[in-house]
Amino acid sequence: MFIQTEPTPNPETLKFLPGQPVTGDTGPYDFASLDEAGTSPLAQTLFDVAGVTRVFLGADFISLTKDADSDWKHVRPMALAAIMDHFVAGLPVMATGGAAMPQVEEGGSADDYEGDTAEIVSEIIELIETRVRPAVAQDGGDIIFHRFEPESGIVHLSMRGACAGCPSSTMTLKSGIENMLRAYVPEVTAVEAAL
Repeated sequence: MFIQTEPTPNPETLKFLPGQPVTGDTGPYDFASLDEAGTSPLAQTLFDVAGVTRVFLGADFISLTKDADSDWKHVRPMALAAIMDHFVAGLPVMATGGAAMPQVEEGGSADDYEGDTAEIVSEIIELIETRVRPAVAQDGGDIIFHRFEPESGIVHLSMRGACAGCPSSTMTLKSGIENMLRAYVPEVTAVEAAL
């Protein structure tokens, strides 16, 4: 098994590509601590690697975030070994049964709105799904639509995985995503990070 690694815009996060599906169509899953990783044997194993503070499981990749005091030259080989051992042993990424799995939270949908606002939200979500999410996934992250305020034109989004806590995430939201949404959906005036 050959696992590729790629840097992300977040220097504390590294993307691991095992060359096979990780969550496939069931994810993504975002674990911010070992306590949250109870339903994922893979995430539990990765939290055992010294320095790992966050595990994000995407369709075909794993993003690991380390603490600021750790160095990738120590964390990376241990993480690679843990990922390889897990997949070679044929262990599941997510356990079946038991407690509910902490999947990345669901965002808002056009069904939450009425009339013209529902159409605007539908356009926003389609642009995020087709143009933004694939680009963000290449950087080891994910983006979730939360809500649209029709009175002010503000769209609220949250970044996950490598993008959560990334120094350039604010610039991505404001310069990249906001400009694109404003160009295609004139009712959008701004993009803000969801709290």
